[in-house]
This record gives sequence, C-alpha cells and structure tokens, in this order.
Amino acid sequence: MENFATIEIEIKGKKGNNELSAQNFDIREIRNILDYVEDMLYPYDKKGRPEITYRIEEGSVKNTFTTSKQAVVAFTGFLGILSTASIDALELPTAKAFENVQRQAREKNYTFEFSTSENNSKFIISPTTNYERSANLLVDAEFYFYGILTNAGGKKDANIHLDTKEVGSLTIAATKDFLEKREENMLYKPYGVKVKGKQHAETGEIDHQNLELIDLIDYSPKYDEDYLNRLIEKASSKFINIDADALLADIRGGGYYNEK
Repeated sequence: MENFATIEIEIKGKKGNNELSAQNFDIREIRNILDYVEDMLYPYDKKGRPEITYRIEEGSVKNTFTTSKQAVVAFTGFLGILSTASIDALELPTAKAFENVQRQAREKNYTFEFSTSENNSKFIISPTTNYERSANLLVDAEFYFYGILTNAGGKKDANIHLDTKEVGSLTIAATKDFLEKREENMLYKPYGVKVKGKQHAETGEIDHQNLELIDLIDYSPKYDEDYLNRLIEKASSKFINIDADALLADIRGGGYYNEK
C-alpha cells in the first residue's frame, strides 16, 4: 500500500435534535461528498484518473478516501495554502468543489474537517469560514467544443452530453424547445457546439460545469480526398503564370528575384 494514501473528511453537526452520524447521513449528502472529492483531486481527467475507494465510519461522520499517494500529497499541499489564501488560484472544478462544501456548511450548519495521511493537521470549513471565488474574476464568454453527442434530453433540466477528446464529457444545458425541433437522431454523431459560460479573467480557464447551449453545428472531421482534389483543381488555374520561387521569396520578405 506504499503507493496509496488517504484523505479523511469528518463532518460534524446535527440532524434535528440528533447528532450527525453515519446512520442519519443521507445518501444525497454522500453522493455530494463523492463528487466534491473527485473534483478536488482530479478536476479534469476523470477517465484516466487512478482508482478512488471510499468508506464511511462513525465519529460524527468520517468519510475516508484512498487513492494514489501523489494525488494525496498534492491535495495536502494546497490544503496548507488554502489555510492562508483564497480559492481563486485553484483550478475551477476544484475551487467550485470547495465552494460547494462551504455552501453546504452554511445551509446545514455543518463543520467539515479535512486531514490526510501525509499531514494530520486539520483544515476546517465551517459556517463562519468564507471559501468562495471572487465573482469579478469570472467573466461571460462564448466557446466552441467538438465531440460525439452521447445523450440529449432530461425530464426536469434538459441538457446534452458531448464526449470530447480535449476535456472529456461535457454536460451542457439546453432548452426543451431547441431539442424538440431537432427531427433527426442526434445520438452518437459528431457535432460542434457553440456555448456560453464563464471564464477566469486572469488564467483564461473555462468553467466546464456551467455551460449553456447556443447552437449545434454539424461536424464531420473525416478526410475527404475527392473534395480536396476538387479544391486544388479549382485553384490551380490561378497559379499557372506565377513564379513559385519568387512568390515564396516575397512571402518571406526578400522581394521578387530571378536567378535565371
């Protein structure tokens, strides 16, 4: 087990008149904690990440995660930084995960105590702490992504899922009216999407978790040799009387010349 290490999140508080425990900790709260920790440790490359195992124990509620030692060492490092700094410098999914823990602490009057097997000191998020991103660092922007559309719809919140090579799977909010008007089967076909969302004003990092669909773009990345040959043939007549060497020299800034 020398290549693995652990992160512990102990949650303290009450459920009504009862102390918080593993017996009354709701499965939705467990699911939230699992999502938060994954975003804290592996904000983007979730497909290729190392395995994360989990157990829940008494002692208010102790959530213990085991994963690669390298990831836990890095996590330990920025817990130390956060003790004296803001979360603005973190990658957006990681910063948002800490922000969500802060929101839950306030809403439910919980205290979250983080520690790791690499450092026993406690990092605390409570109703009185303030781990939130600076709003003025996030600006509105438009983006384009390309990939395979793997899902579309939703009973309550309509969205599409786009599987991209660059950033993995994206969930993009869409309107039901927009999806209803698409008569063709969209699933498992390549598309480009034009979306709006938030971008960090200083780092340029995109918040992939709050994207809204503007438009779908039919996109076929396959190589079409016939189409390329037609373009070459169409353009060739315009270059018949041009000295290629002289043109290249001019493009390079050397002016026209003739060595003959």
